[in-house]
Amino acid sequence: MAKSKEYVLTKEGYDNLVKKLDHLINVERKEASEKIKQAREFGDLSENAEYDAAKDYQAHVESEIITIQAQLDNAVIIEEKDGEAPATVVAGCKVRFRDFSDGEYYEYTIVGTTEANILENKISNESPLAQALLGQKKGADVMVDMDGEKFRIKILNIS
Repeated sequence: MAKSKEYVLTKEGYDNLVKKLDHLINVERKEASEKIKQAREFGDLSENAEYDAAKDYQAHVESEIITIQAQLDNAVIIEEKDGEAPATVVAGCKVRFRDFSDGEYYEYTIVGTTEANILENKISNESPLAQALLGQKKGADVMVDMDGEKFRIKILNIS
């Protein structure tokens, strides 16, 4: 039997997935059933666009439920350290670094794939940047290879 994929999550990310799953099961699943019921009342199902759309919505909701349940079942929650900065970059920490290719300073939090959101400066632990950072210490010069484009960064802070 193949090992299930592990999903790295912060405690907040795990709690958000639990809430989303609850909403899908207790709200959207019921809405999908109601839409199907209403569409059936329109008559002939073979040419009923509302029925087809309702069935598609139901399939989408059920697919999301299965996906989120699998993520929760295989979640690895990132342990938060009380006040102490980690010695090396690990999932869940915030990393500030200087990119020598443009001279700019950046700060990202490394999270699991389900929580990654570049607009919130949260990058996936599976991204090339995070892979280059993981295990590195403050002050380290790191080469990052992103799709064949290489650049050098210096880790300024880990929190």
